[in-house]
Amino acid sequence: MDRPPRDLSDDDRLRHEVAALLRGRQAHVDAHRALDGIPADRVNERPEGAEHSLFDLVEHLCRAQADILEYATDSDYRAKAWPADYWPSAAGTPAEWDRACDGFVSDLDELIDLAETGDLFSELAWAPGYTLLRQLMVAADHNAYHLGQIVGLRHRLGLWPPAA
Repeated sequence: MDRPPRDLSDDDRLRHEVAALLRGRQAHVDAHRALDGIPADRVNERPEGAEHSLFDLVEHLCRAQADILEYATDSDYRAKAWPADYWPSAAGTPAEWDRACDGFVSDLDELIDLAETGDLFSELAWAPGYTLLRQLMVAADHNAYHLGQIVGLRHRLGLWPPAA
């Protein structure tokens, strides 16, 4: 973990810390390491007793994070159906795996950009009481939880740590 910059303004310090929380590598694994080197032909495996496969978890992360991002940025946001719109209903293909990983990382980059440049404190006009800062913290918390599940599942599958 890199040492944070010194002598930042309060606003810049908060932005730096929220972006760092989203990136990971502090108290939890970062998304790139958690997803690195997973063979596409193993993403649908479920060890005995496992509720989800790697594909299930990554597709869920992708869908949920996209929803959090949409909620934070789109005044025309429409709520999704739980759990149908947040979890896959079938095993994923290699193309769907790639799309889920790429979509998750792309939306994560957009959330990090919002942490660094967005209006963190104003209430969302379409969601009184909620702010961009809240949505960024929800995303970081949700991501940390499920990225931890991914690492645990990779251990059970003999896929952790990623090859150097």
